[in-house]
Amino acid sequence: GGIPAGASGRPLRTTGQRSSDFFGELGQTLERMAQTLRDQLPSSGSGKRGWLPPGLHPDPRPPDEADVVVVGGGVVGWSVAYWLKVLEGRRRHGMKVLVVERDPMYSRASTVLSAGGIRQQFSLPENIQMSRFSASFLRDINEHLGVPNEPPIDIQFQPSGYLFLASPQNAADLEATVQLQRDEGAQVTLLSPTQLKTKFPWMNTEDVAVASYGLDDEGWFDPWTLLNAFRRKAISLGVQSCSGEVRAFVISADHVMAPGQLSARIKYVHVHMPDSLEYQPVTCAIVVNAAGAWAGKLLEADGLPRVLCRPPLPIQPRKRYVFTWHCPNGPGLSCPFLVDTSGAYFRRDGFAGNYLGGMSPPEEEEPDPSDLSVDHNYFQEQVWPRLARRVPAFESLRVRGSWAGYYDYNTFDQNGVLGPHPRLENMILAAGFSGHGLQHAPAAGRAVAELLIKGRYETLDLRRLGWDRLVEGEPLKEHGVI
Repeated sequence: GGIPAGASGRPLRTTGQRSSDFFGELGQTLERMAQTLRDQLPSSGSGKRGWLPPGLHPDPRPPDEADVVVVGGGVVGWSVAYWLKVLEGRRRHGMKVLVVERDPMYSRASTVLSAGGIRQQFSLPENIQMSRFSASFLRDINEHLGVPNEPPIDIQFQPSGYLFLASPQNAADLEATVQLQRDEGAQVTLLSPTQLKTKFPWMNTEDVAVASYGLDDEGWFDPWTLLNAFRRKAISLGVQSCSGEVRAFVISADHVMAPGQLSARIKYVHVHMPDSLEYQPVTCAIVVNAAGAWAGKLLEADGLPRVLCRPPLPIQPRKRYVFTWHCPNGPGLSCPFLVDTSGAYFRRDGFAGNYLGGMSPPEEEEPDPSDLSVDHNYFQEQVWPRLARRVPAFESLRVRGSWAGYYDYNTFDQNGVLGPHPRLENMILAAGFSGHGLQHAPAAGRAVAELLIKGRYETLDLRRLGWDRLVEGEPLKEHGVI
């Protein structure tokens, strides 16, 4: 037959003496392969970054320009990026979307460190509507986020209703809230103490006047799987990502800040590289502030005149502990996500007598959010006594572990801030969900994308969650903050 060909396609000599050209080219080919592998594997010399999530290049440089820069690669940021690509349609030159995440290992990310719950039981119509949208989205997740030739997504959803207990003082409020939830289409039932005791015989009901129990579209799931699913799908649709921190902005010089007309446009974002003094200026048309617990701090970045950021965005990192424990004779498979009259909560964690739970502290006892250390005494002194009073079996439990995560806590009214910034003409906000960002991310991401592409909300009317209420000092109270 024919003459065997080498790596370059040239014929090999058959004299037994292979050409030095061939070995040189083979060496170059192997070196290119080795470099490709090195690019895809984590750097062993860097102790900070070991394993990298799929689809994330180790420290890729940001592009010089993007149409939309999404600051924050948590589940809200990736949802925004995904919906932008879905809603833009089949444009010849697609929208360039860049997601910037400063913590690619997600070691401090609110998404991954949450308890993973979804519920319909809120007191604000917009929150109920977002929950209903998200529940539908999660039910059909593979239709939305499935990627060809990838395994189907399993977010490990555990359908189990939330159970809110109310004391006699709060009974009327709970009943009114349930009526609102039903008006919005949520399936929620009210249970008397007798009905509670029949359904959940392991519970002490002596100080409970009434309880609300979700019958559908409530439970918990794996947050990490949802975050990865949004990210993989967005990247498959052409979204770019980089690790780095946005520390400064450049606003356009042609916006004169005349009295009564204080506004500006962001022209560049400065993305600082990890472990480096370098930064990359990225020209952009739109900035989406999805920086979670640090969304307020982002508006204090260099280059933004303070006068443009009044009133300040009232979003702060608040540290919340989650504890896990084992109790072999505790509530079984029918265990709901129980929210006690005291504010303590717990749910099943898998099977075989494992649980997780916690409690938000009173305002005056907020822990220092500068790190994610856990105060183990908090469980012993505050959480455990409340849980053991409600579930007598918990009097003898064994703590198995704990972690801490951040709420992007809106100190104004504990609700998300969605929509345009009033003075930065091309900044859109999507932060401040105060613990319910994970479950509302599919809806919030779509809402932001609709604003940017269609100029208005179409699926859900979320105008009341905009900045105006901060300026006017009129909070939207949500009573179902856990």
